[in-house]
Amino acid sequence: MVKLVIIRHGQSLANRLNEYTGWTDSPLTAQGRQEAIKAGKLLASTQIKFSQLHTSMLSRAIETSYIILDQIDQCWIPIKKTWRLNERHYGALRGLNKDKTREIYGKKQVALWRRSYSTIPPLLSRPDNHQRRYQNWPETILPRAESLKMASKRIIPYWQDQIAPNLLHGKNQLVVAHGSTLRALIKYLEDIDDQSIDGVEVENAAPIIYDLDDRLQIKHKTELGS
Repeated sequence: MVKLVIIRHGQSLANRLNEYTGWTDSPLTAQGRQEAIKAGKLLASTQIKFSQLHTSMLSRAIETSYIILDQIDQCWIPIKKTWRLNERHYGALRGLNKDKTREIYGKKQVALWRRSYSTIPPLLSRPDNHQRRYQNWPETILPRAESLKMASKRIIPYWQDQIAPNLLHGKNQLVVAHGSTLRALIKYLEDIDDQSIDGVEVENAAPIIYDLDDRLQIKHKTELGS
């Protein structure tokens, strides 16, 4: 069987400050780097050999990727970075403290913005100016805000075009990304319904291993460190 491993980045500064982040770049904290080291050591103990790593365009995921590859002594494998694996865009909420938004908008509304599948956070008045990191793609990729459903529409095509074909050829794949990105992927892989995805959590730097058959059906799931 082929193996797919997915890992959320280590603690970011925004995680520590309890702020919405989305596509904003937030660096790893010292704790986040230690979490990434621990995740790498856990993964090293499995002795899985990867053919490729996939990550986002955001530094917290990229740095976590580098740390993990160093720990598993596979720094030489190809790394693909794509906006399609970026965190869900939180629109006008980004940079705000999550507890503060509960005070302003109420716990129920914030829970819908954060956890539901189809609820869209408040929109930015306009998309961010086109950043250099995204210069190889059209400006239409830049969102004003996204629900998890909207984010899934950019994530699942990447799975189908870039990750799944490699798995079908027997090549183990490693994905290092973000909480919502990975929730969307888990929903798709495990066929979780729109309501139940609300209860799915993805912890920082906790590797999840899927053993997949030749049709990419899940035969076994292992959560390291849980």
